[in-house]
Amino acid sequence: MCLTPVLIQRPNNLLTTPTAYFPPTSWFLAALRAGMWQWEAHENYQKGGWRNRCRIAGANGPLLLSVPLEGGKHRQMPIREVRVSHHSDWQRQHAQAIRSAYGRAPYFEHYGDPILESLLQPATLLYEFNYRLTGRILELLGGPVELVDTTAFRGADAGAVPGPEAVPAYRQVFEERYGFQPDLSVLDALFCLGPELLLLPND
Repeated sequence: MCLTPVLIQRPNNLLTTPTAYFPPTSWFLAALRAGMWQWEAHENYQKGGWRNRCRIAGANGPLLLSVPLEGGKHRQMPIREVRVSHHSDWQRQHAQAIRSAYGRAPYFEHYGDPILESLLQPATLLYEFNYRLTGRILELLGGPVELVDTTAFRGADAGAVPGPEAVPAYRQVFEERYGFQPDLSVLDALFCLGPELLLLPND
């Protein structure tokens, strides 16, 4: 298949979500429709949601990957000050899990190495780390989405953004075992669809 995506005209809309570690596919589809994607940069950290975790499809079923944080997950502190913990070798563990899950996906050979290289780079602040990873995916896809910070608190939370029902079915690596799994990280759609991710219906 051709790896050059079809350019999509950017509408004058706006999507606001919390930061996320390899965000859900549904958020990416909403961002493609909006053209500009705001991350809530003025909230306090909240447990739950996708701020420091993502879900991928492994050989044994759905797998939740969590970024460990300094000081525990329940401290109410500004999201841009939340620090990543390095008491374990979690970055390499996550990279290994992603490679194991998607090594045979159609587009892993095109996007796998640059994504994992970004994942394995030093990580200090959660917000900046997430921003780097999402920005890298948008760069690789060439999608017409501008990723920006909010300039003031807007109150975005995981309950106010698109849910998994917004994701149309597509061919997944382990679909024959578990059926279609809609509530997954954009990594799943990226490695399974490549640039065709930009063409998924998103309205």
